[in-house]
Amino acid sequence: MAGIEAAPAATPAPDRRARRRRTMPALVRLGLGWIALVIAVALLADVVAPYGFTTPDLRNRLAAPLHLPHLIGTDELGRDVLSRLIVSIRVSLLVAFGATLLSAGFGTTMGFLAAHFRGRVEQVVLMLADFQAAMPFLILALAVLAFFGNTLTLFVGLMGLYGWERYARIARGLAVAAGAQGYAGAVRQIGAGPLRVYIRHILPNIASTLIVSMTLTFPEIILMESGLSFLGLGVQPPMTSLGNMVGYGRDYLTRAPWIMLAPATTIVVTTLAVSIVGDWLRDRLDPTLQ
Repeated sequence: MAGIEAAPAATPAPDRRARRRRTMPALVRLGLGWIALVIAVALLADVVAPYGFTTPDLRNRLAAPLHLPHLIGTDELGRDVLSRLIVSIRVSLLVAFGATLLSAGFGTTMGFLAAHFRGRVEQVVLMLADFQAAMPFLILALAVLAFFGNTLTLFVGLMGLYGWERYARIARGLAVAAGAQGYAGAVRQIGAGPLRVYIRHILPNIASTLIVSMTLTFPEIILMESGLSFLGLGVQPPMTSLGNMVGYGRDYLTRAPWIMLAPATTIVVTTLAVSIVGDWLRDRLDPTLQ
C-alpha cells in the first residue's frame, strides 16, 4: 500500500562482524598507548632522565616518593629511582627486541630449511625443536651463563634462542602449505631459485602469522630477562635493567618498597599491554579466525 513504508533492511551479519573487527577495543588502545610511551622513554632516556642513573645522593638515601627533588624516591645509595627506571626500560627493551628478532630469524630459517630439503634435514630440525621445547630454557640459560660468563652480547644472543622452535614449526608448516597451493611451484617453473622463492614469495605471505607470534614471544622474553637479572645472571652492573632493579630492591621491600615496586609494575603493565595487542593482532590477521 502507498501509505505503508517499507521497513529498512536489516544489516547483514557479515557486515556487523566486519565492523566489529575494524573497531579497536579500548583495552587495545590503552595497550598501544602504553607501548608507544615505553618506546618513547627508551629512545629518549638520556634526555628525559632527571639524573645520571649511577649518580648517588647520600644525603637522601631511601627517600620516599614525592620527596623532592626525587619524584619516586631513591634507593639504598641515594640513586634516583626514576632515572634508573628510565634507563632500565631502555636496556630491557633492547634485550627483548634484539632477542625476539634473533629468535624469529633463526627459527624461520630453520623452518624453511626443513620445508625445502625434507627427509633427514627435516627430521633433524624437528628433533632440535622438540629438544628445545622439552628443555626448560631457564636451566639452559643458567648453565651457559655460568660456564661462559656474561656479557650483554652473549646475553642477547642466548635470549635469541628462546622460542625459536615456534617460528620453525610455523615457517615449515606454512612453507609446505605454500608448495601444496601451487604458487611456489609456479614461481620455480619460471626459473626462480629457492632463495628468491622463500624470501620474495613465501615469506611475505606468512609474515602476518610470524609477526603475531613475535608479539606473543616478546613479553615472555622480557619476563625471562627479568628473572635472570633477578638471579644476578642477566644484565651486569653498572648497567641496570628492570629485573636487576627488582633483584636489588628485594632486600629493602619492608623499608623502601618503591625500589622494587616501580620496576615490577613496569614489567607487569608492559607484558600485559604487549599480550593484549598481540591477541588483537592475531584476531585481525589470522585468516582461520575470521
